Amino acid sequence: MPVPTPSEDGRAVVTGASSGIGMALARVLASRGYSLIIVARRGEILEELAEELRTEHDVTVEVRAIDLSDPTSVEILAAELAGRDISILCNNAGIATFGALHELDPDYERAQTRLNVNAVHDLTLAVLPHMVERHSGGILMVGSAAGNMPIPNNATYAASKAFVNTFSESLRGEVADHGVHVTLLAPGPVRTETPSAGEASNVDAAVPDFLWHSSDKVAEMSLDALGRNKMRVVPGMLSKAMSVAGGYSPRKIVAPIVGAFYGKMAE
Repeated sequence: MPVPTPSEDGRAVVTGASSGIGMALARVLASRGYSLIIVARRGEILEELAEELRTEHDVTVEVRAIDLSDPTSVEILAAELAGRDISILCNNAGIATFGALHELDPDYERAQTRLNVNAVHDLTLAVLPHMVERHSGGILMVGSAAGNMPIPNNATYAASKAFVNTFSESLRGEVADHGVHVTLLAPGPVRTETPSAGEASNVDAAVPDFLWHSSDKVAEMSLDALGRNKMRVVPGMLSKAMSVAGGYSPRKIVAPIVGAFYGKMAE
């Protein structure tokens, strides 16, 4: 069966909706008539986005300003979603760090794992039984091309996205006969707009402009793919190259090369 069409009680959930791909996903879903539950830490930005979407698209938008790296907050949200009519779940929220693991903040690395892995797992567990029961639903997992290979100087992020990538495609096999669509988005570098020289981050400086992909285009592409129940969406030249390299190149050769590149982002 197809992903559920918009309904009065149904909701599409987008985590990490306060910026980037998450905000773009919320806008595309609202433009297609879906009422939303948008989730992120920055409540002020979510409220502004919610008002924009209500005004422009006449949809219901609920705001959940919570930190998904906090297990208690995830537990509360998961319990709520388990009792709601969730049509689509976009597991988008995530953070990344760059640099040698022993030089990074251990607490932040643990928080990164809880956000990138545990929250994705817990929210999926919350909505999946109802989707299977009604034989319809859509889950968009935002993994990464970084999850296809070992990446020194990006160890926690790469490992967490390897979980998301594998979890997504494994789950897809389990629910194939139950009407639930599961699509993995595995992007490379994505941004909403090109920053000025004074606002550019280390990542902006390290990655040439032509390798960046538009978050708006990625959102449209991903939701179209979810509707078709496509297994994986890999937008952009760099993400495609990383997918090929991760799948076919010897890791002892690729890892040092990629690790050196990622090390520049930490400088």
